[in-house]
Amino acid sequence: HFRIYLGAAPGVGKTYAMLSEGQRRRSRGADVVAGVVETYGRPLTEALLSGLEIIPRQAVDYRGTRLEEMDLDAVLRRRPEVALVDELAHTNVPGSGRHGKRWQDVLDLLGAGINVITTVNIQHLESLADEVEQMTGIPVRERVPDRVVRNASQIECRDQIYLNSR
Repeated sequence: HFRIYLGAAPGVGKTYAMLSEGQRRRSRGADVVAGVVETYGRPLTEALLSGLEIIPRQAVDYRGTRLEEMDLDAVLRRRPEVALVDELAHTNVPGSGRHGKRWQDVLDLLGAGINVITTVNIQHLESLADEVEQMTGIPVRERVPDRVVRNASQIECRDQIYLNSR
């Protein structure tokens, strides 16, 4: 099972929806872990992490800065039923793991039989990125191949900002 919360724009509640789904599944007895979640300091989004097992991130030194990335190997060793993996289009810090892109990490999780719930904004879809870039004048550097998104078993579009998710 591969579920994507697809956002029309940043801040529309994708992470909130992903965590809500994770909590619903956990309440039904599913083994759910947070592989990587970005709450951006939003209190109600952070509150949705309560009770979920959080896989510690891997610290990586890069160009004099200490950064944290999802620890793919730790999630694979843990073998949960469901992994919550925020920001599908994210570019991993060089040297942080097996792959350059988070979507590649997600494919490994799915290949290992782990269900994944993830988030991505529409501008990151490869087939739309150039058009979005032309319309907005903002470069779209992180892209997810359409084939990855087409493999999702469910896609839910989030296109409204819900103030309660902040």
